[in-house]
Amino acid sequence: MSHRIATMPEAAWPARGAGVLLCLAVAAVHVVDQGGLTATRDPYYIGVAYHVLEVAAVVAAVLLLIGLVRLGWLLAAGVAAGPLLGYVLSRGPGLPGYTDDIGNWTEPIGLVSLALEGSLLLLSVPLVVRSLRRGPR
Repeated sequence: MSHRIATMPEAAWPARGAGVLLCLAVAAVHVVDQGGLTATRDPYYIGVAYHVLEVAAVVAAVLLLIGLVRLGWLLAAGVAAGPLLGYVLSRGPGLPGYTDDIGNWTEPIGLVSLALEGSLLLLSVPLVVRSLRRGPR
């Protein structure tokens, strides 16, 4: 099964370019929020999750750039959905060992992150669904 399908609508450069930029922006916002590339947030599992997200976002951007669109859009959807869920859980009930952000719904960097992730999710999910409906090529 090949993920390189240049004639599929989701392979169109405007959508792929937007996906690349949004993935990289999600990664950048999380690097800034954690305090830099070498910093790790507390608790440790949150810091690791930030690093995994940042790497996944860059990998998704690269996949979209090189034309592996099905895999790229699938990973981009995860890059968008994961931090959205984390935001809701960390601000709502809190996460184990991490209650600092409970009720902090209007933190500026969090709102920027939500806008980027929401845009990426709205872009990537329909393209993932469309590519899966077409089946393997």
